[in-house]
Amino acid sequence: MTTTADRAGQFTLGDRTVHRMGYGAMQLAGPHVMGPPADRDGAVAVLRRAVELGVDHIDTSDYYGPHVTNEIIREALHPYPEQLTVVTKVGARRTPEGEWPEALGADELRQAVHDNLDHLGLDSLHVVNLRMPGFAEPVERSVAEPMETMAALQAEGLVQHIGVSNVSTSMLAEARSIAPVVCVQNHYNLAHRDDDAMVDALAREGIAYVPFFPLGGFTPLQSQALESVARTLETTPMEVALAWLLARSPNVLLIPGTSSVAHLEENLEAAARVLGPAELAELDALGGA
Repeated sequence: MTTTADRAGQFTLGDRTVHRMGYGAMQLAGPHVMGPPADRDGAVAVLRRAVELGVDHIDTSDYYGPHVTNEIIREALHPYPEQLTVVTKVGARRTPEGEWPEALGADELRQAVHDNLDHLGLDSLHVVNLRMPGFAEPVERSVAEPMETMAALQAEGLVQHIGVSNVSTSMLAEARSIAPVVCVQNHYNLAHRDDDAMVDALAREGIAYVPFFPLGGFTPLQSQALESVARTLETTPMEVALAWLLARSPNVLLIPGTSSVAHLEENLEAAARVLGPAELAELDALGGA
């Protein structure tokens, strides 16, 4: 019997409650997150199977494709189930060459929100992450101007809740001084733990932390300890890495992505995986803990 997302427990995003195991839609676009997928029907099937298995938190952006993933989400799931939370992000755009230049001006952010609304078929976006520049690490800078634009869009009812992505502790503090923040989406995984203190601080305040690159991103996680624990538990290293993140803190929400139904179901197995003290100690050592 396939594991369902509810086995991971729940956490809140603003006034919404979601299962801690969600789904990231980036891989539904074509190569290098540009253009359509080779198998659009397969992409639709993955989304429908995810919701069928209890996934109620889907992460996307209109700059995936661009437009591609949002159009597929709309085709697969609209009209959306009442309990489904769609989280999108703004702050960048795509060039024909596939680059990701920043798009943080007021007009650019406003247009990005309208593009997400149009392609998703929504009147109001549940959660929008303000994505700050930098590939895998924050670039220290002020977030005041873009956050003020996001707060204005929230006041107009186009955005229900605001999150931030790729931010340092000081950038997060500045963002929160302007508007409430319901989640932080940063680079974090079993081997990359620069945000340990932030994860714990957000947990104390009831704010969600959503790791991107939870399995290492473009450089998949590899370690003898990970392989060893996976063999002991008779599962895959990637399932162990996801289970470790779920065990790390109750405010961690996961959004692993895939274009395969079989891989989706494998990822969800992590929702029910319980790591014992010995396994956790062995894995914790990977981050120098």
